[in-house]
Amino acid sequence: MFDLTSRNFYLCVGHRDDMAVFLPAVLRGGVDVVQLREKDLSDEQRIASAQVMLPICRDFNVPFVMNDSPELALAVGADGVHVGQDDVSVARCRELLGEHAIVGLSTHSNEEFDAALPQAATYFSAGPIIPTPTKPGRAGTGVEYAVDCQNRSDRPVFVTGGVTDENVAGLVEAGLRHFVVVRFLTQSAQPEVAARLLRTALDEALA
Repeated sequence: MFDLTSRNFYLCVGHRDDMAVFLPAVLRGGVDVVQLREKDLSDEQRIASAQVMLPICRDFNVPFVMNDSPELALAVGADGVHVGQDDVSVARCRELLGEHAIVGLSTHSNEEFDAALPQAATYFSAGPIIPTPTKPGRAGTGVEYAVDCQNRSDRPVFVTGGVTDENVAGLVEAGLRHFVVVRFLTQSAQPEVAARLLRTALDEALA
């Protein structure tokens, strides 16, 4: 079982034709949790992507999480699943995957976080702290919301929304410790370099 309290650089990525090159690059750069977040492909295509990603994550001793579907997580042997407010319940995820699996739960408001705390999730996510194309139509929650969630939680709270090497120090200074990254890596022409930049900035801020 992976302990996520010591992990703080979480990549969400959709299907990529270059995954066999991209994923090892960002893992070398310092990513320490990986999620396949793919909303548009069939289950068969998502399984095929996971089958590329999972052995790479195993080689780096990094947990691999599927988005939305505990059934797919079980089918591919993933380390866990991440679900949103409109997906299957945390309780159902636990029923399918067991007590040692990683189960993450998204929250976007104080009311959602209040409801999440009693649930048997391994970690929560909070945000997006700023509007982001990966969550179309969702307003930013602001940093204060994420800080409040972390202060009230006995488990890691991963912050989503626009995290970069330039703003992560300020977010750490505000009290945040765990970060989800998407575009900073997925849109980079040099993803390993980008990952190292963010990893270095994050480690320096945490120190």
